[in-house]
Amino acid sequence: MKRLLLLLLVAPVVLSGAVQQAPSPEPRAPSPDAKDEGIPVTSDLVKQKCSSCHKADDKGRLTRISFRRTTPEGWEETIKRMVSLNNVKIEPSEAREVLRYLADRHGLAPEEAKPAAFEVERRQIDYKYTGDRDTEQTCIRCHSIGRAISQRRTKDEWELLIAMHRGYYPLSDFQAFRRGGPPPRDQAPGPDGRPPDNRHPMEKAVAHLSTAFPLITPEWSAWAATMRPPRLHGTWALAGYQLGKGPVFGRVIVDAQGGPDSGEFTTQATYTIPRTGERITRTGRAIVYTGYQWRGRSNDAANQHQLREVLFIDKDWRHAQGRWFAGAYDEFGIDVRLERVGNDPILLGVSQPAIRAGAAGQELHVFGANLPARAAASDFNLGPGVTVDRIVNTGADEVTLAVSVARDATPGRRAVFLAGATGEATVAVYDTIDFIKVSPQAGLARVGGANFPKEFQQFEAIAYANGPDGKPNTKDDIDLGLVDASWNIEEYTATYDDDDKDFVGTIDAKTGLFTPNLDGPNPKRKHGTNNYGDVWVVATYQASGSSTGSEQAPSTGSGQARLLKGRAHLLVTVPLYIKWDQAEVGR
Repeated sequence: MKRLLLLLLVAPVVLSGAVQQAPSPEPRAPSPDAKDEGIPVTSDLVKQKCSSCHKADDKGRLTRISFRRTTPEGWEETIKRMVSLNNVKIEPSEAREVLRYLADRHGLAPEEAKPAAFEVERRQIDYKYTGDRDTEQTCIRCHSIGRAISQRRTKDEWELLIAMHRGYYPLSDFQAFRRGGPPPRDQAPGPDGRPPDNRHPMEKAVAHLSTAFPLITPEWSAWAATMRPPRLHGTWALAGYQLGKGPVFGRVIVDAQGGPDSGEFTTQATYTIPRTGERITRTGRAIVYTGYQWRGRSNDAANQHQLREVLFIDKDWRHAQGRWFAGAYDEFGIDVRLERVGNDPILLGVSQPAIRAGAAGQELHVFGANLPARAAASDFNLGPGVTVDRIVNTGADEVTLAVSVARDATPGRRAVFLAGATGEATVAVYDTIDFIKVSPQAGLARVGGANFPKEFQQFEAIAYANGPDGKPNTKDDIDLGLVDASWNIEEYTATYDDDDKDFVGTIDAKTGLFTPNLDGPNPKRKHGTNNYGDVWVVATYQASGSSTGSEQAPSTGSGQARLLKGRAHLLVTVPLYIKWDQAEVGR
């Protein structure tokens, strides 16, 4: 059973790459009922490079191209397919210009792109699509549903997309489109009295997708009419979170390149990770597509660690949000939020997320921008029961406060208020640590290192207080932030005489970073199988009963040390042999 599960996890990507040389579907004109749809192509370069296969009509529309909208990544994949399979001759500079035009003029409105942000931000999440379960199940047999919901097409185009899948990847018929065939004709009516739905899965998918994601929408019509290159030159305050390391704070200086409306920028970011003490400087370049889609790359000062940048810029050009990431599987990253710096002070957050009731003299590091140099303790307010005794240190981007918390202060999260400042910063007041949780609760890693790269998995231990109801694992639990746990792996018994923990890899006892084993058959294992398997990842935290004021080790407040444990499931599987997209949009 375990081997079957692992096979299913990797089968879609293996099967999808099995017939790359299949002929391209023949383009066709739009159906009569879609005669008024379609976006004219006005770029001479696009016409020159594409019109030999994509025929133009009297309205300047090119077959296929004019009847689809998608993300920069989606258009990039299309260009690559045309080059690799249809022998299109195009220089890299020309390809970038074509991509820029298509992403701008045949792209998505912000309201359309944001639901699928997890796809372009490369987040490994368990996304649940609520539009139509049958369609979701058809699409996710081979790839994320994000690839479907980040596109807009006419009904003809959705049908042609199905045809392309069946032409390039014939096994998709078994994998998704015709798996098991239609339901039996003699099925009884459903609970609502309606007759059974006897359509094939692909027919259901086309019907749903063409209705839910049509080519022309009110959102796109409104955005296309007012779209303009954003003016982003200036200084931006940075707040972020890095898995396993905690909050990140700093600044990003953005400079326009090639004129204020070019949509191209250079960046210099300087940020601090308070929990580890790291201070990092990065320089990069970026392009903004469709007026709001930031795609960039940056390198650290030693030019050793490159990050891809995917951000969504708000319509007011004052905020941006997204992810910076790296890794062979995009598994390392920082969740990023940017806010333009003006004249007013901005609060970004605090380095330690919790302060303990009944303790005096606790240091609280508040990060922001334009923080007042001569602020008084009375300018800060953390709510009832919390007293700001004095300001220890002050700077434009960081203020250190000495705070005391009354023993009877109500536990819960408090907003940090600074007179005249905007932004959000919160800190939790707590009495005891009641339990810890390991995040993520379900991790995924891939063996590699011999023929394919490894996929790592970072875990972290988060402390919690029970909250007002006094019960763990309920909605009012109070998140107290990261704690320094000890890490190990234990056997997850899935088969008789399981031995996965001896072969899948190792976890750093201090940092919680799991490193998978080598790929390939291992003669030391039973039956010489690969180093895949599943294990428990266990975090152990011994909290002191004394009040130390440490931001890295909150106290249990019990007067005695207590041993707290949490665990998560980790599945270590085989490499991802074929990737659906490549990381080159930001170049």
